[in-house]
Amino acid sequence: MRREPLPSRWQEKLVLDDGRELWLRPIEPADAEPLRAGFALLTPEEVRLRFLHPLKELTPDMARRLTHLDPQREFALVAAEPLPPGEALVGAVARASIEGDGRQAEFAILVSRFLAGRGLGWLMMKRIIRWAKLKRLDELYGDVLDENSQMLTLAQALGFRREPLHDDPGIVRVRLALREH
Repeated sequence: MRREPLPSRWQEKLVLDDGRELWLRPIEPADAEPLRAGFALLTPEEVRLRFLHPLKELTPDMARRLTHLDPQREFALVAAEPLPPGEALVGAVARASIEGDGRQAEFAILVSRFLAGRGLGWLMMKRIIRWAKLKRLDELYGDVLDENSQMLTLAQALGFRREPLHDDPGIVRVRLALREH
């Protein structure tokens, strides 16, 4: 993947090995409907691995919550077609949300099968980690199905440690101590 910075903060032009261009950029409210359209293209397995349970649709209310962020506590990036927000199909999303204590944030990421295996997950997680460090958080964590080997491998490569959730068999919490990295 070739990367070129764009003029605005947190934005890059990405050129994949197959020649496709994407923009990595912060999510915007106009992305709500494209998120819903992209969700319809996901397989049930992709949805289950990301949301930890089956979900038939991304409702307008859910899409609105995902795209209308509190900039003090939330951050989200999308990898989308190089079109204006609202017109660009979104193929990957990574987000983080600071917890009530203000010391840790939960992350979530989804890279569609159409873009998987090209380094987007790694790049987007590195950006989420950078944001969390800029916020001076102590920890970043996420819950992952223990069968989601791709995400667990990525998390391990980025320095996250695993811990089982005793209340939720089948789910692993991955944690990254930000002050150590």
